[in-house]
Amino acid sequence: MTKTKALFFDIDGTLVSFKTHRIPQSTVDAIERAKAAGLKIFISTGRPVPFIINLGQISHLIDGYITTNGALCIVGNEKFGCHNLLKEDAEKVLEGCRRFGRACVVVGTEHIAVFQRTREVDEQFGANLGLKNFPFVSMDDVWKERLLQVSPFFTPEEEAEIVPHLKESISARWSNFFTDITHSGADKGKGLLTLCAHEGINVAETIAFGDGGNDISILHQAGTGVAMGNAKDSVKAEADYVTTSVDDDGISRALAHLCNL
Repeated sequence: MTKTKALFFDIDGTLVSFKTHRIPQSTVDAIERAKAAGLKIFISTGRPVPFIINLGQISHLIDGYITTNGALCIVGNEKFGCHNLLKEDAEKVLEGCRRFGRACVVVGTEHIAVFQRTREVDEQFGANLGLKNFPFVSMDDVWKERLLQVSPFFTPEEEAEIVPHLKESISARWSNFFTDITHSGADKGKGLLTLCAHEGINVAETIAFGDGGNDISILHQAGTGVAMGNAKDSVKAEADYVTTSVDDDGISRALAHLCNL
């Protein structure tokens, strides 16, 4: 049996409960055991770096990050594997937002802005993702930077109308309210490959955990893909193993089963 060397965790709905906005203590304890056993701990999230504010309970245990759905990887102070979104594609998404009357979160390499900000943005990013009073910058400021991701508040039907017309972009939906659009060279699975190559880790010796549509690529790519019990059936169908929900000790149970931790 292949020995596990590294664990990759999605944040929202996997590590962090949507109900409590915290990491369950059973998960913290399990990750501490994994770290003590010599496993590397990595985060794999759709959140850009400034949005990663809810991991204080385990921040001292984390060895690196796949951020913005694979558009940027980070280990220590080193950033690598950056995939920029074409400005032309971003403009097409914003044009769709104008047409449908939707908001869009625009992520640059340094700052984040909101196009056509609505109450829905404040509700989803503020209340549900713990980003209340986040210091968004102006569109003019973020547009001067390289773009990593745009997150339009499209319905699935609107997404299906706009995304096929983008030149070098893909979409991944983990929320009922918005979708994340990144360069086609970026997804969590490709991020895992990039990070493993950087760290000298055999991909077969990895386990990835996730619950959203944007986790499917990394569940496929990892040595073992684990879907949370709170994941949609479409995500569970792509996993090698399905554990219980984030609120029912899902991480702890999976690590006990797969790694004897």
